[in-house]
Amino acid sequence: MAYRGVFFDAGETLVHPEPSFPELFAAVVTREGFARRPVDISDGLTMVSDEFVRAAVEEELWTTSAERSRRFWLGVYDRFLDVLDIPSSDGLSHTLYREFSDVENYGAFDDVVPTLESLRDAGYLLGVVSNFEPWLESLLDRLELTALLPLRVVSGLEGVEKPDPEIFRLALERSGLSAGEVAYVGDIPDFDIEPSEALGMRGVLIDRRDRHPHHAGDRITSLTELPALLEAA
Repeated sequence: MAYRGVFFDAGETLVHPEPSFPELFAAVVTREGFARRPVDISDGLTMVSDEFVRAAVEEELWTTSAERSRRFWLGVYDRFLDVLDIPSSDGLSHTLYREFSDVENYGAFDDVVPTLESLRDAGYLLGVVSNFEPWLESLLDRLELTALLPLRVVSGLEGVEKPDPEIFRLALERSGLSAGEVAYVGDIPDFDIEPSEALGMRGVLIDRRDRHPHHAGDRITSLTELPALLEAA
């Protein structure tokens, strides 16, 4: 089947804390007097995805206001600090929140621009459908990705979050494409692949860190694999 559009998740699909979540976290707590290694933080990364799932089940809509976002992430950072045996009473959670909300501390993966340019030149409509706070727009501007992603549906602006199918429906409605004409690329099966496929989109898992080696559907480890995958469909 010929696809006409490709939509992407943002965090850990297109953009990431720079150089990485564990490295930035370790740098911040070490700077504040609690020396830790990135591997110490990597060991607890499943806590983040666990919190995403919990928030979705409880319908927190944590991206849809600054206060909800702050409350959500402070809870995540408090859990990390507890596991790392670091006290959070001195405001360190708030320091982490500030650092991880600063667009200057984010970058795009090396494969993003060349892949987006290749897909654009091949005639695909490209977009972002992401659970992210409104400042994603500023981040994409800073990384010079806005022009490559003309369709942007960001939960913090829309008031609806994945895995709710409504956020995907909004993207389809604004694109003028049918679900069967669109591939959706994301890094979390429960939030990205399953709900997009349920609407008839083609889900493609980007698994940069080999967290889902047994995923039954389309799975890539670099976005550079995506154009050929779509052309072969």
